[in-house]
Amino acid sequence: MNRSAFLFKLFCLLVCLLPILQACPQNCHCHGGDLHHVICDNVGLRKIPKVAEQTRLLNLQRNNFPVLPTNGFRDLRNLVSLHLQHSHIREISSGAFRGLKQLVYLYLSNNDINVIRMGAFDDLTELTYLYIDHNKIADLPKGLLSPMINLFILQLGSNKLRELKSGVFSGTKDLRWLYLSNNSISSIQPGALDDVENLAIFHLDKNQLTSYPLAAMSKLRVVEDLKLSHNPIKVIPDLAFQSFGRYMETLSLDNMGLEKFSDKAFAGTTTLKTVHIENNKLSSLPGSFPFNRLETLTMSNNPWHCSCQLAPLRRWLESTRSRPDAACASPSQARGQQIRDTAALRGCKLPTRRSKKGSRH
Repeated sequence: MNRSAFLFKLFCLLVCLLPILQACPQNCHCHGGDLHHVICDNVGLRKIPKVAEQTRLLNLQRNNFPVLPTNGFRDLRNLVSLHLQHSHIREISSGAFRGLKQLVYLYLSNNDINVIRMGAFDDLTELTYLYIDHNKIADLPKGLLSPMINLFILQLGSNKLRELKSGVFSGTKDLRWLYLSNNSISSIQPGALDDVENLAIFHLDKNQLTSYPLAAMSKLRVVEDLKLSHNPIKVIPDLAFQSFGRYMETLSLDNMGLEKFSDKAFAGTTTLKTVHIENNKLSSLPGSFPFNRLETLTMSNNPWHCSCQLAPLRRWLESTRSRPDAACASPSQARGQQIRDTAALRGCKLPTRRSKKGSRH
């Protein structure tokens, strides 16, 4: 091969490589092959960089993007994972993620987001995991989340949400894990949860609910893990968990100032394994309380009244290997004694369990 032919081939090769070389922003790390990962973590960026169209993972966290602009990622049609945590984002423009029809993972945690324009999530039909916790979001308008028809996990904890309005989750029928911990939610309107009836994990702890949102919750069908801890709810009403009681395994109601369970609060609840009710104002448990499959019960710091109404609890405490702290507060002669040991319950008779006719043994 003569020199001119070699130089011509070298020139052609450089021309072919130039777009790839240019596609890796300054100070970033780009990995080709089948990965096509672009890592621009904490490199002082102030605008969305240009990267290769074949990029599948783009890590832009710890930079400075106050506003995510319209069409900022439009050419990245192969992008699967986008990381924008800790990037001082305040506003997401309409069409900010337009073109990202293959995106599955979107990380927006730990920003200052307080404005999300309608249409911001357009084109995110394949998005499955959305992490937008630790921001300043105060409202979710109806239709904002609708494009995300395949959303499975939505992390919205540590924001400033005050209310869940009817239709707020319209379009997200595949949502299974919903985290709303540490907001300021004081109201969940009837109809707010109609579109997410298949929730399996629902965390509402550390909010401002003063009453159990029965009308909204009755639309849920398969909740396995419900957390309402640190809400100032005083009474759990009848049939509170009936619509999903055949599936619920974990229930957290601790640190609420809870005073009472209505008699039929646990009607239809048959699979509970773990219950947290410590640090409340409970003196008794209802007859519907499901001890049958219970494995863990935390119940300390409640003013338990040791009468025969607690006999089923005493029987469960005697049969379990765990030794939860559960002390009597009354009557006076039993004060401070463990429910498991107190003489106040020794003479109580438990109702006999009758096997259903035709049941299998």
